[in-house]
Amino acid sequence: MIRPKHRNMIRALLLFLVVLDIVLSTLALCFPETWFRIFHGVEYVDPQGLLRRTGALWVAFTLFQAIAFFKWEKQPYWLAVIAGVRLTELFSDWTYLYFAQNSTAYGRIGLLIAPPGNLLFGWYLIRSYLKAVRNGNAPS
Repeated sequence: MIRPKHRNMIRALLLFLVVLDIVLSTLALCFPETWFRIFHGVEYVDPQGLLRRTGALWVAFTLFQAIAFFKWEKQPYWLAVIAGVRLTELFSDWTYLYFAQNSTAYGRIGLLIAPPGNLLFGWYLIRSYLKAVRNGNAPS
């Protein structure tokens, strides 16, 4: 059985990830000018719509993380699913930062800390999934 403290940490992490990706996807899809101002300090120029494409990916992240928030205790494999979601972003932010012509201090900080954060979140969720399975929390 997963201890209450650990259970609460998983819930808090999943809720944090849902809120984070709601903010990111909303900025990217609905307020791309604000995104460019915060992260790059320049006018919004994205003729191919890559920022909005990324925003749509974050909507999918939000959806999966919200499902996991409600289902992981009975279906712990959702923790492994979300670990995979987080790990897909492992190299994207540093690549983005490397190739961006302009970035603000906030943009640099956010893009520098995101990959280690995603690695830590992925590792923690995989460990939590394995603990749940070992302790008989997996559905039969």
